[in-house]
This record gives sequence, structure tokens and C-alpha cells, in this order.
Amino acid sequence: MRRLQNLLFTFCIALRCVTSAVGVIHVTGNVGSAVNVSCSYDQGYESYEKYLCKNDCGSNDDVLITTSNPVTSKYRIHDDKTARIFTTSISDLRSVDTGKYWCGVTRTGKDIYTEVELKLVKDHCCDTVTKILNYQGYSESISCPYEHQYQNSLKYICRGNRPSTCLQQALITSDNKENGRFRLDDDKMLKKFTVNITSLSQEDSGYYLCGVRRNFAHNVFSAVLLEVEEFCCVKSTKINGTVGHPLTLQCPYPSQHRDNRKFLCKGDQHNSCTDMLKNQSRFTLQDASSSTFIVIISKLEAADAGTYWCGSDSQWRVGNYTKIQLSALYVIPPVLLLICILVLVYKYRHSRIEEAVLSLRRNASRKKSSKKVIGAAQSEIYKNQGVVTSNDQSTSNVYEEVDVEVHYENLTASE
Repeated sequence: MRRLQNLLFTFCIALRCVTSAVGVIHVTGNVGSAVNVSCSYDQGYESYEKYLCKNDCGSNDDVLITTSNPVTSKYRIHDDKTARIFTTSISDLRSVDTGKYWCGVTRTGKDIYTEVELKLVKDHCCDTVTKILNYQGYSESISCPYEHQYQNSLKYICRGNRPSTCLQQALITSDNKENGRFRLDDDKMLKKFTVNITSLSQEDSGYYLCGVRRNFAHNVFSAVLLEVEEFCCVKSTKINGTVGHPLTLQCPYPSQHRDNRKFLCKGDQHNSCTDMLKNQSRFTLQDASSSTFIVIISKLEAADAGTYWCGSDSQWRVGNYTKIQLSALYVIPPVLLLICILVLVYKYRHSRIEEAVLSLRRNASRKKSSKKVIGAAQSEIYKNQGVVTSNDQSTSNVYEEVDVEVHYENLTASE
């Protein structure tokens, strides 16, 4: 039966005798994403089989999905009999999926067909990109215009450049208007919605898509490229001051800001610095010229060292402020310096004296050892003298025997 209907459909296509419920339905999808094809039918056909086929529906291979078998790996079909609309979802779109399709309603004789034209585009957006430059720590408002027919449609914004997954990965939507640093406001009178991002960082840089959801067609997008650069200044300077002495800080500003409130604040980050002109009586502001003001610190303290920001623009626009890196140094008075020198000289001389005393002690120790050696040597000499005396007496006896007269009293110890 299905084969016969396909043959009849092919024959009718050639003769232009296809019964069409509506005109051609144009559908646009993204490569790699999914798309829905929705087709309406007249009352009385609620219980009839519906299907989607491709090309000329001339063979069974052209029939992609039917309500009798509503789920396959690539296609799904659902028949809303109350609204009399059946919708076919096509997933994982590829370039070969582009082309002509037919929504069909099976009936006796000729089926009812609606022509569908599917076009695929690459999953990126858009031909026109709005570029925005800002700096870390600031806030940025991204404006997303839309047409009047979408006033009541869902609005959202996502990161990246893939329309197919933008809604699923939305940072914020018009149904949920606040999410951390993101806030969405929809101005239906001006036909635009605005997304505000606070406390920008360099990680926020990249593409964003403003999206408007449409029920039966491809969503509408506009693209934004946000570049967040490191916070910097027109002028950055380093100043050294002396603790206990006055110090003057100079801050240039545009001539058109002559009547603006000038400021000087302290802190590592400009968006969290402390206003020194309000909290410190030692800090005094004076206008030096039409383009420069000065801040006088009456008596610099060690705790005053750090990072300062001065300017004339409370919005912190680039070019209207200066970054100052202040170092607080100590200066030694002359009397204290002389005392330090004397202490160093004393320590040096004292160390030399200690070395001399140690040297004398070592020499004395050596002399004492020498005396002990000399005493021992003298003792040996005396022992040897006793031996010599005994020998002399024997010799004397011999001399007496040979009638040699010897006078012992003339012998000395040395002899």
C-alpha cells in the first residue's frame, strides 16, 4: 500500500497535482545541532498517520519517520492532536540534510503534503559583530535590540558563538533576570534588552550571543565581542618621601574637569581604595593650575607608604587619573650617625685588643713550657756533675800512687 502511494505521489508531483495544506515551510538549522519541523493539518485528520519524507518520497528510503514508529536515532515525531500540529525533530544535522522535505498525512487516495525547505548554516553567528572595550574592575552594559514582534519572547545571553547550544548554556534569561554579576533588563518600549556585567575581569573577554527565542523558527541572534584589558593608567609614577617630613603629590587632570571634584585614594585596586582627603587631616588638596592639583602631606608616616590613585573623574575613565607608588624612607640625624660611627670604631678596636690579649696569653704559655724544659735539662746536668766528681776522685788516687801531686780544691764544677 505504501509503495503504491509513493508511486502515486511521484506521478502527482510530475503533474503538479499534490494537495498542499499550506505554502512552503522554510526551516533553518545549524550544522551539528537539531531542528524542529512543524506542520499543521485540518480538522478530521487527528487519527490519521503522519510522516516526514525527503526528496520526492518515491521510495521507502525517502520516508524518514512516521507516527506509527515515532522514534529513531536521528528523528522523532510527535502529533499534537489538540493543536492539530505534528512536529518532527531532526538531530545531529549534517550538510547532507539540507534540501526539500514533505510533511505527509496518510489518507485514502492522495495523501496531503506540505513542502518543507531545510537550509543549514554553520554553527556560528553572526555576519555583524559589535565590539566593546572595557577594563578590569569596571561594569559593562551589553545592549541587544530586537524587532517589535518579539516583545513577549524569551530573551537570553550566552558566552561563545554557537547558536545551537546558546539557550541551554545561557548565563541569564528574561525569566531569571539576576545571576551573580549578570543582570538582564528588557525595555519593550525601546525594543531592546540590556545585560549588565559587574566587576569585569580579563576572563570575561570573548564572544557573547544575544538571543531571542522563536517558537516555530530559528532563534534570532546578535553577536558581541567583549575585550577586557588590564586596568592601567595614563600616567604612573614612583615617589620617595622622608618619614617625619612634608611631601607634595602632583596630579594632572583634563582642563574640562576644572570644576569636577578631585580625589586621592589609597589601595592596591582603584575600585576599593580609601579616600584620603576625607579620612586624613594630614592630607590637604590645593589647585596648582588649570590642569594640575597637588596634595600636601604635612608629616609623612611610615604607614603612608603604598599605592595611591588621584584624578578628577569619578567614573574612572582612562586618561583622567594617575597611579602613584609612594615609598616612605627614614633619614638618620648627624648626631645619631656620629654615635653609630663611634660604636663601630669601638667594636673594631675592642676586637683588636682581644686578639692582642689572646696572643700574649699564647706567648706566656709557650714561655712557661720552655722553663719546664730548661729545668729538666738543668737537673740532668747536676746528675752528670756527680758522676764526674766520683771519677775525679778515683783519678786522684791514681795520681797519688804515682807521686803526682793534684790539688782538688782548684777543680771547678765546669771542669
